[in-house]
Amino acid sequence: MVARKSTRNVSANPAAALPAPGAAFTIVGIGASAGGLEALELFFRHVPAASGMAFVVVQHLDPTHKGVMAELLQRATPMPVEQIRDRMKVEPDHVYLIPPNRDLSILHGVLHLLEPAAPRGLRLPIDYFFRSLAADQQEHSVGVILSGMGSDGTLGLRAIKEMAGAVFVQTPATAKFDGMPRSAKDAGLADVVAPAEELAGRIASYLQHVPLLVARPANELDDKNQSGLEKVVLILRAQTGHDFSLYKKSTIYRRIERRMGLHQLPRIADYVRYLRENPQEAGLLFKELLIGVTRFFRDPPLWAQVGGEVVPALLAAHPDGGMLRAWVPACSTGEEAYSLAIVFREALERLKPAALYSLQIFATDLDQDAIENARTAAYPANIAADVTDERLRRFFVQEERGYKLNKEIREMVIFAQQNLVMDPPFTKLDLLSCRNLLIYLDADLQKKLLPLFHYSLNPGGTLLLGGSETIGAATDLFAALPGKNRIYRRRDDSPRMTPVEFPIGHARGRADVAVSLPALTPPPASPAASLQAEIEALLLRCYAPAAVLTTDKGDLVYISGRTGKYLEPAIGKANLNLFAMAREGLAGPINGAFAKAVREKTAVTMKDLVLDNNGDSQHVSVTIHALAEPAVLRGMVLVVFIDVGAAPAVKAPGKAVRASAEQSCLAELAQQVQQASEELQTTREEMQTSQEELKSANEELQSTNEELQSTNEELTTSKEEMQSMNEELQTVNHELTAKVDELSQSSDDMKNLLNSTDIATLFLDDQLKVRRFTTQTASIIRLIPGDAGRPVTDLATELDYPALADDARAVLRSLVFRERQVAARDGRWFTVRIMPYRTQANRIDGVVITFVDISTAKTLEATLREALAVMQGRVSEQGAQLDDARSVEAVLREAQAVLEQRIAQLTGAAQAGSEALATLRRRSP
Repeated sequence: MVARKSTRNVSANPAAALPAPGAAFTIVGIGASAGGLEALELFFRHVPAASGMAFVVVQHLDPTHKGVMAELLQRATPMPVEQIRDRMKVEPDHVYLIPPNRDLSILHGVLHLLEPAAPRGLRLPIDYFFRSLAADQQEHSVGVILSGMGSDGTLGLRAIKEMAGAVFVQTPATAKFDGMPRSAKDAGLADVVAPAEELAGRIASYLQHVPLLVARPANELDDKNQSGLEKVVLILRAQTGHDFSLYKKSTIYRRIERRMGLHQLPRIADYVRYLRENPQEAGLLFKELLIGVTRFFRDPPLWAQVGGEVVPALLAAHPDGGMLRAWVPACSTGEEAYSLAIVFREALERLKPAALYSLQIFATDLDQDAIENARTAAYPANIAADVTDERLRRFFVQEERGYKLNKEIREMVIFAQQNLVMDPPFTKLDLLSCRNLLIYLDADLQKKLLPLFHYSLNPGGTLLLGGSETIGAATDLFAALPGKNRIYRRRDDSPRMTPVEFPIGHARGRADVAVSLPALTPPPASPAASLQAEIEALLLRCYAPAAVLTTDKGDLVYISGRTGKYLEPAIGKANLNLFAMAREGLAGPINGAFAKAVREKTAVTMKDLVLDNNGDSQHVSVTIHALAEPAVLRGMVLVVFIDVGAAPAVKAPGKAVRASAEQSCLAELAQQVQQASEELQTTREEMQTSQEELKSANEELQSTNEELQSTNEELTTSKEEMQSMNEELQTVNHELTAKVDELSQSSDDMKNLLNSTDIATLFLDDQLKVRRFTTQTASIIRLIPGDAGRPVTDLATELDYPALADDARAVLRSLVFRERQVAARDGRWFTVRIMPYRTQANRIDGVVITFVDISTAKTLEATLREALAVMQGRVSEQGAQLDDARSVEAVLREAQAVLEQRIAQLTGAAQAGSEALATLRRRSP
């Protein structure tokens, strides 16, 4: 483990940087794109000439254009600004700029230029360099994101955070283009968000206060630091409900020191006080300890093996088809689970099996926010660096801010919040992917989880681990598949002797309760059973031979009786192996006989072996039995040691009587031994019966436990489905609310339009029943709001128009509009226009009748006609003034033409209003 010291020597320069192991300065990676020049100038104007840091600037540059960025930035800083050349060594107090059309990497403080692998337009040079910086500088890496479009840099910042580096982001509101800063901030990766001119000072302050890392075991922390660490764990448990005491102390301490550096706190005691006074800090530290760093298809060779070997093997193991089950604990934001779903779907499309298969993936994580993000299945555009174009087209839908998984893949994964240590596991699994989680856990917790994974998997199930993780000593539970990838298959050739700890006690408010399988604690015994047990123990202790139970590799699993005469621990590292512990005289014969017994699945007995026991010779008979029954011991080997007497020496003739007495005594002892042997056999049979009953009870309890686990999974699934359904209903409700608002707005618009035209309008359905009418219509036809649905023939009207209904029916039949000028009983005149009512589906669903008031025009027309008649009378009376009369008649005719033109204009306006009303009606649902 690695921990940091709590104190360090602070440089006199207020901007002095933190020396990294193997380097005397800190390398700061800066990512910028569109609008980045202004932000870079603001940043470097506030960096001292002797800051002790080196700065590497990565931008999106035109590959065909020679840049002048070095000359422009040189005006803003006294530090030398250089364009990077291949294999250039990084020096402090220098600024390095990436050249056009190149990717940038760093190894041991040396910069390397590479040809871009991605086509132009899809390159992510900032992500590429940040990942390289994180791998090279690890916890000493510092990443800065300034103004820029898109989301380049977010994935690289995740890598820096994973290595416990620091991330500084420009405030999006101050950036000329806020795409990159906002993406980093929304992803929850930013340690500090500030304007560009303040970031340099914040970086210097962080490097001043962060303690120096040195390699030392976590258990060598001094008492004050150890006490502070424990207090932080207690505060986290009290405020978040999660216990981090079983996490690696180096990981916890490193994350705490990062927070101390960001808050400029020199001692862990100060941080404990700050943590208690600021509850929100506990949430931030909790998020940091979760280390939610992942990406699509992490470790491509592993996914290639999963798709090419693991999935086909799972399909072959289920020739009849069906649903396979997988579990991805610590899924973070879901990339790992979705990657597995995509690989499975690709394998099905490639293999085209005859049977029908499906995969149900359970993805869990401790972080509820990460689960919520995973459920959306929406990811930034820079995932194109990890996902091929073919997969993007096949399984993703492009959106405004990136990509979203299609419904086919989303429905394969169920997300749920789960504490892997405290909550029950998923069971009956065909595949379990727990990658890059165990490396953050203490060894004791790893030993608990591996048997739990073994229990969760079906026989032959597959376990995926991260590249830095192994199964450790659990080789009896899992067997590695060929290849360099950490892929293991559950072993079923030996019983699981390691206890499996199920966290069922958490629901009762108690500590975890360990349930060991296959052994169970028997119920309190009756007096007779206790007597029997005492007798059996006495017989086993005094008369039964010494024996050991081993695996097929010779590793000791169980020891019965006193085996010290036959076995002794080997010198050096502890090794409980039969071949290493066998005493002189037994090692050679046991080796060959053991191999024969395992190979032939039978019992092999070696008689009259002589071993050296502290200078004395002891004759021993050894039986090695490869067990096939009972099933719980199948694959194990029982080795039994029986002492035998040496061959009697030849007696002298003078001692014949004494020899005869000894022989008689021996015969009597032999008879007693035979009797004891028979009694022991009876006792063994009774014990076997008792063991079978206990085994049956154990199997029933195990079956009950599996049913409870299955019920828990179903409840979890139901909860997930209900939550998903609730989210869908909320979405539908939001859409319906928006639609109602839109319809309400359209209704208001139509009402105001109809009122503004001052044209009476009546809407009838195909049965000539009133559907809707404007307020002006009530002055012509006696209508009230309750008349909706009444036939138009039942209504009283002021119009002298008895053929109104017949004309409306004729329009419905012919689909040709009709127009008439009709007089009202009160002297008014109206132009009545009847048009078909068309829906958006181009279906006729009634008629629209408009009434345009032309009373004024009719009155004017009548006045002019009367004036014309008067004039004509006068002309006839005054024949002498014929010429003048003709002139007057011409004037009157001209006035009549003007009047008729005005009437035509009014009629046309009414007709246009009716058509606009009909168009609006067609567009409105």
